Amino acid sequence: MINKFKKIDLAFLPTPIHKLEGLSKLLKGPEIYMKRDDQTGLALGGNKTRKLEYILGHALETGVDCIITGGAAQSNHCRQTAAACAKLGMECHLVLGGEKPESSNGNLLLDELFKANIHWAGNKRKGEDFPKIEAELRASGKNPLVVPYGGSNFLGAISYIAATKEMIEQADESFTHIAFASSSGGTHAGLMVGKVLYEQDYEVLGLNIDKSEMQGIPVPEFIIRLANETAENIGLDYKFNAKDMVLNQDYYDAGYGVVTQAEVDAIELLAQTEGVLMDPVYTGRAMAGLIDLIKNNYFKKTDKVLFWHTGGAPALFSYAQEFNKEFF
Repeated sequence: MINKFKKIDLAFLPTPIHKLEGLSKLLKGPEIYMKRDDQTGLALGGNKTRKLEYILGHALETGVDCIITGGAAQSNHCRQTAAACAKLGMECHLVLGGEKPESSNGNLLLDELFKANIHWAGNKRKGEDFPKIEAELRASGKNPLVVPYGGSNFLGAISYIAATKEMIEQADESFTHIAFASSSGGTHAGLMVGKVLYEQDYEVLGLNIDKSEMQGIPVPEFIIRLANETAENIGLDYKFNAKDMVLNQDYYDAGYGVVTQAEVDAIELLAQTEGVLMDPVYTGRAMAGLIDLIKNNYFKKTDKVLFWHTGGAPALFSYAQEFNKEFF
């Protein structure tokens, strides 16, 4: 169903699955496993690499010569897009929220290393300036493609249908829950469609890390709409609605990219029990939520929970002060 869509190879796949022995023992809850999409390879890895395999496959097939996308200054999506464009010899334009800092760190440093063209957009981090830049590029004779925030369109979602199949084929365990950081919705929608397509009965548990809208639509509604668009494009006869989606929204009140003690504790705990690095904005917040759910008996002790690590560790370096302050 998805083989008709052009795909290019950017990621190192399959990414491994392993049991988090130390964390499972410490929390005394369900068995916890991890799917390591932080190890997809491109530019220190992450879930966006899977999405870009389909999005940029389509771009090359249709004669696109430059890419426009955007996000926060420490966007993992932008870092991986810049790297993919460098690999493919495509011009890359990143529209980043905020103002140009005095020095670069984390993902931004890597964006510059990949020679992306960076446009600073103040408080507009979700693509509000895309049309203006697209028009300028077209006027100069370019053929740009606008890639939405987070790579969350149906092509991006299709990559997580393929990822679902990969996970099912490699797993030695039957999981009861698949938990992950849910933000722009593409990964979430793809996992929802993959569950139905491959007739799985686990719970797809998104942990929302950002309460804002996507394309002017509340995030839950956007995810359902994208799941239906994706299903339609692959020829899956299924209509998604609210009952198909689990999106926990209990852990984002601090605001996007605001690191609280919960994220610090979760990141330190994973580092010190498993030697695994989480990022402050996405996986750190989602893991903090997962740990809280375990402590509050959301899961049965017999459950087997897979945490899908979507990457983002390079952003840790730009949040160093959040981890150093307790030592001063």
